[in-house]
Amino acid sequence: MALVGRRDGRNFGYGRQLSYAGPKALKDLFGGGHYGTVKAHRDRWQAFVRWCRSEDGSRFNDARQIVRQTLLDYARHLRQVEQGELAIATAQNRLSSVNRTMAALRGDQYVKVTSPSKALRMQRTGIRRSAPQGQDRELVKRLVDALCEHQMPRAAAIAQLARAIGIRLHEAILADLPRLCREAKDLGKISIQDGTKGGRAGISASRWIAVDQHVRDALGFAAQVSPVGSRNLIAPNERFLNVLQDIVRPSRDILHAHNLKGFHELRAAYACERYERITQHRAPINGGRCCEIDRYLDRNARKKISYELGHGRIDVVAAYIGG
Repeated sequence: MALVGRRDGRNFGYGRQLSYAGPKALKDLFGGGHYGTVKAHRDRWQAFVRWCRSEDGSRFNDARQIVRQTLLDYARHLRQVEQGELAIATAQNRLSSVNRTMAALRGDQYVKVTSPSKALRMQRTGIRRSAPQGQDRELVKRLVDALCEHQMPRAAAIAQLARAIGIRLHEAILADLPRLCREAKDLGKISIQDGTKGGRAGISASRWIAVDQHVRDALGFAAQVSPVGSRNLIAPNERFLNVLQDIVRPSRDILHAHNLKGFHELRAAYACERYERITQHRAPINGGRCCEIDRYLDRNARKKISYELGHGRIDVVAAYIGG
């Protein structure tokens, strides 16, 4: 998306409305790709625009008027909201997205908050504070049934794979289903290789997950609804972006109707279940006290779950099962 006007024009040439200019600049910055990232920044930018237009905001509608003090005023607003209803991570993400969008609009880094955490005077802990939604398998079954009723079988397959195997959204969409079904049958375990994060892909960096009946059912259903001519959940004539836009995004309303914030909650539910199986204690977020009773057992469980989730550090597991 090219500039609407000259760079020195209103909103640096991206149009007359601040709400319009930010998303257009982001689309420019990311070259029309990275749909999920652009959407996240766009949504947080719109929250900033709403504040700008409010009585407590700057009343600006032109990004050229925004200076560093404007962002610090917004940080102060987020601090006040956080005390009542906004999570620390949400506040930091909102401020970081404003930084990124301003850089996209201006074409430089001159107007930004150097450290969102310092400006907000809060540190995110990375420790889960509420039990994951989707631990109840009956709830997940009702969700899957609802997705199928709304002609969204591939979204239902993603939900089942996330809950049964604990894989990420990308991993569920890109999973090589014929290979996984074959491994489940022949080896009793499956190797997660496709769609993995941080460049950890292929057989040399695979992670193995033990197979039970839930895994077999999830793989079988995913293979059944996989498009003709495909080895995964993407049709031969589709791109990954098409799946996100046409399948994942519309399914979120149904997830929310079943009290599920997103597919990632199902991954956290898997982690809690694995912790209980390994330690015979409930996950800390569910009231378990294994970390007090047997710290060695707790640490070993976290190490194993970290491996199964595809993370390189065991401290990350606290975001799934609690501290």
